[in-house]
Amino acid sequence: MMMFRSLICSLVLTLAFSCKEGKNKESSSQLAVVKTEISEVDWVPAQQFYHEHITKAVELIDSLSRVDAESEFAKHLFKKLRVSFKKAEPYASYLNPAVGHRANGPALPIFAEDTERVLPPLGLQKIEESIYEGGEDPAVFKRETNLTKGLLINLMENVGERSLTPERFFIATHQQLLRIISLAISGFDTPVSQLGLAESIVSLSSLRKVYSLSIRNIILEKNEDLDSKFDKNIDRAIQYLKEHTDFDSFDRYTFIRDYMNPITRNWVAIRKESGLWEGVNNKPFNFDAPTFFEKDAFNLNYFTPPVNRNSTDKRIALGKKLFFEPKLAKDGVMACATCHIPEKAYADGKVVNLDNTGNPLQRNTPTLINVAFQKAFFWDGRAENLLDQISMVFNNEQEFATGVHQFSTEILQDSTYMQLFREAYGKISTRNTDVIRAISSYISTLNGFDSKFDRNMRGEEENFTEQEKLGMNLFMGKALCATCHFMPLTNGTVPPFYTETEKEVIGVPETVAKNQIDDDLGFFWRYNKEVHRGMFKTPTVRNVEFTAPYMHNGVYGTLEQVMDFYNQGGGGMGFELEHQTLPFDELNLTDKEQKAIIAFMKTLSDTNVDSTEENENALVADAQP
Repeated sequence: MMMFRSLICSLVLTLAFSCKEGKNKESSSQLAVVKTEISEVDWVPAQQFYHEHITKAVELIDSLSRVDAESEFAKHLFKKLRVSFKKAEPYASYLNPAVGHRANGPALPIFAEDTERVLPPLGLQKIEESIYEGGEDPAVFKRETNLTKGLLINLMENVGERSLTPERFFIATHQQLLRIISLAISGFDTPVSQLGLAESIVSLSSLRKVYSLSIRNIILEKNEDLDSKFDKNIDRAIQYLKEHTDFDSFDRYTFIRDYMNPITRNWVAIRKESGLWEGVNNKPFNFDAPTFFEKDAFNLNYFTPPVNRNSTDKRIALGKKLFFEPKLAKDGVMACATCHIPEKAYADGKVVNLDNTGNPLQRNTPTLINVAFQKAFFWDGRAENLLDQISMVFNNEQEFATGVHQFSTEILQDSTYMQLFREAYGKISTRNTDVIRAISSYISTLNGFDSKFDRNMRGEEENFTEQEKLGMNLFMGKALCATCHFMPLTNGTVPPFYTETEKEVIGVPETVAKNQIDDDLGFFWRYNKEVHRGMFKTPTVRNVEFTAPYMHNGVYGTLEQVMDFYNQGGGGMGFELEHQTLPFDELNLTDKEQKAIIAFMKTLSDTNVDSTEENENALVADAQP
């Protein structure tokens, strides 16, 4: 699956395209110089490495613009171009994430929110399509390469002008390690040419190179054994990639667990041993987590609105009680737990639940487990954060219908609330804003990263069956699932920056008979643009075995039906769907392969997110309308 990108500001493109070609030859001697007094590390050589290769990428794309797109020489130049880009990508994309992602983003139209214009696709992936699939008009190909060249020039100038520092170095390299796991080996980076495995070698070799150019001497002085282990683990991973080059059969289970994770463990240890940088709390990662599969690998505060960060245990306890409180809603007929039932993985097992008058709601209820790790909420993405999502439930006349600034004094008939409010806020609240913050704090604790999958990736267990291994390989490979459900979160929040949760147009049918596409417009509400018609947020597939029925309309009751839908190409099943974002008409998965993917998805189950022993079933029952 591929993504449609909503470009936040077309200024990014304006800057990229207005760069002067005369700056292409900027020499390394013009780089900004920085030395840290604390470390006495000369960061210039590593910065020169990044600058040299982004400059080379600009030169190569200039050459590519002058050749026939369907020639073998074009493929030759494109491969060299991507190698140069990959060597520079960690620092170049760190400095300008929007431009870096656009340069190497999916080959889909770009929606500029400020002008509400739909712009043609551009970037390396669009060029890849033109070269490997053919049929592109030469004038269009030249335009694609020239516009992408503008993006690369923008990146080149940033790399040359902005000094490399310990913080920038460690964040950039951390992001690149995740790119290998989530984007390169899944085929997201190069969906047509499937160069991702070979490019992972480039990324790993480049990491070792910039390490040698910068901080290696410090590590050799402090911990020579760590340096040796890191070097050997890089060698092992590269050798494995060289020996296993087939994209479809590549064993991602083994590669991540036994080859990539040792490198990430080494890199975290190297950063700590260097003493140059302690990490920050405003990025998606916990930089001290040894792998991307730890229970605390991702930084919850980053995904939480500033007003509700660093919540207290008292506020969480209040939020939990409020979660099951039907008196929050008008006439006391609904609670959060009406639709999000703990025993059903915080979904409800229904096609759609009922509103406060007993009539069907519009859409299927998603799970709340790991919901905090998103940048868009509701199926149509209309809420930007969890606080907004809960507020909209309060304001919705079909649901709580009580308003954000009201406060239900009826809940204070339970005297425990008065104590809980005082402990959480130092006072008895008078507005639902405090209630919403408390509920959000509780929901943000419903995180499950201790599944069979996680434990195997961390090396705590080694009990994947051959079917589950095959399923993981297909999920991250041939079936293309992980190009939308990104590892390791498996939701649609896009790594490594995690600034947006992507949305898709996949053509979900109205019924299992597949006679017509569902008429729910999805994200179309925002701009009334055809490219958004039927576009919905990509959900997580963690705990998917417990959250049937599936899709925004609950049309499919089994995972087998879901797999059949994607195997047939989603909305490509005979429907007219001009803006579908799935990459191929059919996946051509065998019955054995589809069953293997389902077996793998079941390894992602972890519903043990609330260990309290109190019986909440009665509260849930009371909340039913």
